Amino acid sequence: MKKADKTRRDPNFTNYKLPNYQLSKPLAGKRVIVSRARAQAGVLSSRLRALGARVIEIPFIAIRKPRTFKPLDDALRRHARYDWLILTSTNGVAAFFERATKLRIEPKEFAHCKIAAIGPATSKAIESHGLRVHVVPEQYVAESVVARLKGRVKGKRVLLVRAKVARDVIPRDLRAAGAQVHVREAYETVVPRSSRKRLLSALRNPARPPDVITFTSSSTARNFLDLIGPKIAYSGLLDAVNLASIGPITTATLREFNFPVSIRAREYTIPGLVEAIVRHFKF
Repeated sequence: MKKADKTRRDPNFTNYKLPNYQLSKPLAGKRVIVSRARAQAGVLSSRLRALGARVIEIPFIAIRKPRTFKPLDDALRRHARYDWLILTSTNGVAAFFERATKLRIEPKEFAHCKIAAIGPATSKAIESHGLRVHVVPEQYVAESVVARLKGRVKGKRVLLVRAKVARDVIPRDLRAAGAQVHVREAYETVVPRSSRKRLLSALRNPARPPDVITFTSSSTARNFLDLIGPKIAYSGLLDAVNLASIGPITTATLREFNFPVSIRAREYTIPGLVEAIVRHFKF
């Protein structure tokens, strides 16, 4: 497979030259529901609007602080003992450095750690604090992180900072590879109940139904079903709607709930998702 160039890997399209087909606004008139958390919807929404889409922001997920930061704070205070630091999302990065600042721990105090990020957006967020990221896997999923690290962590202490509820692939497999893995919660995701009314209204609008619903994580997929309920989800209301998935884990979750996925990103990033939506309607 041909390796993507660096401009396409940038999560914010920085220095990205739009191809000719994008300059013609290929999504003109298409109604796209953006389901990301309110604070994170901006990049995806702005790129879709730039291509002519009519964006409807309805968050299927909300980010909130954990009940206590004590376990994470304790790990931060003992940062010198860790050999590896793994951060799996920009939310985790934000919480990690916010707590470090509160504890008066400078980013440079983590310079002794090897750092792994699950994708380019997470890597960019880490590097904005002046730290070097040593590992970003080719595919932005937990299994690829494990594949890159399992031969390098035997006998090492690993700090994994993530959401309260997450897949156990990384800690399980790295422990099997001989690492001492400490998992610390930095935030949790919840269902924004206030989105239910707006979501149902958008789906039931006979004059202007959505053409696409975007899913950027397994949580957005699970919460979508939670918000509308099985009775409505399987009533045929979604038959004419394209479900767009950012990556294989999200796709697997949607399929687990018997939702057909018609748009799948080839690169598991926001730019990759936008490109997949454009490709679907162009071809």
